Amino acid sequence: MVNSSQNPRQNKRQELDLTSFSAAGGEPVEWRISDSPVPYPDAVAAMEARVAAIAAGEAPELVWLLEHPPLYTSGTSGKATDLLDSCFPTFATGRGGQLTYHGPGQRVAYIMLDLKRRRPDVRAYVASLEELILKTLAAFNVRGERREDRVGVWVKRPDKGAEHEDKIAAIGVRLKRWVSFHGIAINVEPELEHFAGIVPCGVTDARYGVTSLVDLGQLVTMADVDVALRQSFEELFGPTRALLPEAAA
Repeated sequence: MVNSSQNPRQNKRQELDLTSFSAAGGEPVEWRISDSPVPYPDAVAAMEARVAAIAAGEAPELVWLLEHPPLYTSGTSGKATDLLDSCFPTFATGRGGQLTYHGPGQRVAYIMLDLKRRRPDVRAYVASLEELILKTLAAFNVRGERREDRVGVWVKRPDKGAEHEDKIAAIGVRLKRWVSFHGIAINVEPELEHFAGIVPCGVTDARYGVTSLVDLGQLVTMADVDVALRQSFEELFGPTRALLPEAAA
């Protein structure tokens, strides 16, 4: 799927044992999908509450798939100068990273896992999220790649130029008491023009842009991506248990 000899970051990641995040025993990870866009403050409040419950042993781990209304978020490394157009609400957030866009057509996966029980290794966990994205993209014959000098997952775009690459997925995580939250965002069919209001993740080089599965010619639905994402997650992290929408609060 990915030729790890192509750049140093891929070699570093391959040195990590990504399968070690599959926890033996315990409850399956709950798998929740929200059908309607979730306001960002509501999502953060729900994550905070769930993370506290997981850390206290009062709730099982959770993966929450959702979409947001159009908005920008600024991580702990965000710069005010990277906000070029305040056409959408902007939220400061405790996740790592800089500015990014969320909106309809983008699959956000908020991943709440007890890393103290699974493996308390932040670097390996981030690498496992990268691998989760790579496996999901590969299900649609899209070759995602890591880059040492740029965060997220990228695809080569020879149709735009020999050195042009576009970002197709973002990663931003936070830990509380070794429980993870925030997570990943995969561009399925968002309005790519909405990324123009920011410098995405601080990357200013004109050779690097933003793309989506549909922009790459993949006629996939959000449901298709959800199926691939769940299968890839289970390969890396273990079994899941689907929640009915009305039982997911």
